[in-house]
Parts: sequence; C-alpha cells; structure tokens
Amino acid sequence: MVPVGRSGPVPVLAAGQVRGAIERRQDKRLVGGAILLPLPPGGEDLEIGWQLHPAAWGQGYATEAGRALAAWAFSQGTHELLALVRPANRRAEATVRRIGMEWVGETEKYYHLRLQVYRLRPADLQPDRRDPPVGSRP
Repeated sequence: MVPVGRSGPVPVLAAGQVRGAIERRQDKRLVGGAILLPLPPGGEDLEIGWQLHPAAWGQGYATEAGRALAAWAFSQGTHELLALVRPANRRAEATVRRIGMEWVGETEKYYHLRLQVYRLRPADLQPDRRDPPVGSRP
C-alpha cells in the first residue's frame, strides 16, 4: 500500500486480499497497517480494517487510510465494504463513522465473536466528516 495521502498502486494479493502499510507523510515512519480481506466463512463479504501503533492514535491516520483504501476498492468495482468492531472499541466506532460507514447490526457470523458490523457503499464514502457522537447506534 502507498503512504497515507499519496496516490499510486496498491498491492493486491491472491483471492482479492490487500494488505498495506500506513506511513506518516513527513518522515515515512511506519505507523500501522490496513487490509481488505474476504471474510470467513465463505468469503462473500469484504472486510476493511486497520491497526495503528498506540502512539499514532488520535491523529487521523486510520480515518485517512480507511477513506483512501475504500475509495480505491470502489474504483476497482467493489460495491460494499464491512468493518467489524468489538462492542467496547469506541475509537474504532468513531473512525468508521467518520469514513461514512453505517451501523447495520451485531453478529457472531465472523470469527466466532460478537461484533458490531458497519457497512460502506460508494455513495456513503465521506471525504471529510466530523466526529459523530460515540455510542450513537440506533
């Protein structure tokens, strides 16, 4: 994956998988990673996700990387992305909402864990969205 905020090719792995690094622009320091992966059990759904070093939290890297990766996926013909969030992870919930993702429910379908499911479609992608109220699930 290219550094956050730059355009260019994104490496695509076998079976529609994408894994990439998130780098800080000013010094190219690695701050985390991002993924697009088919979800188990059957691979019908596509998960978008990211992980950051704790020192990089709260600086907008996850939101920027999520938007960039989603825009790229949609430009490749993807029609829907899902993010899976542990119920107590308020930072992740705020990030997916800033990207424009909509809460669609709770499930144990993936990874045998109870997870909150957020969906993003091309028309929902928000280029710059302010923080929604955390915990504002319908």
